[in-house]
Amino acid sequence: MKDLVYQFISKQKLGVVSTVNSENKPEAALVGIAISKNFEIIFDTIKTSRKYHNIMQNPKVAVVIGWDNETTVQYEGEAVVLGDDADAQRLKDVYFEAYPDGRERAETWPGLVHIKVAPQWLRYSNFNEPVVIEEMVF
Repeated sequence: MKDLVYQFISKQKLGVVSTVNSENKPEAALVGIAISKNFEIIFDTIKTSRKYHNIMQNPKVAVVIGWDNETTVQYEGEAVVLGDDADAQRLKDVYFEAYPDGRERAETWPGLVHIKVAPQWLRYSNFNEPVVIEEMVF
């Protein structure tokens, strides 16, 4: 089942990231996503964005991936800003593979950072016949 879920997510280009602001109000944003073999989601954002500020004060996030053909993944995890170490570069390379133009953005956009979301829980739901609903805890 893990391979099926990984393949599904890896074919998706977009996800909705939900965060909570300092007033405890939810906020959501559509972002371009990539996924590592360890089910880490990577996306980029700028330091002036609401999601960046929300993640800095509360790293717990939820992501919804996919919606076509009644198939989706609900994903919960903890977000961190990637640094410059070897593991961070490995994850950025995963993102750049999905978004080759991301390298240019990283070099030219002021305040651009890459965020990694480490999975804690996800639910894959496919409501086509046969219906498949599978939860995973990490």
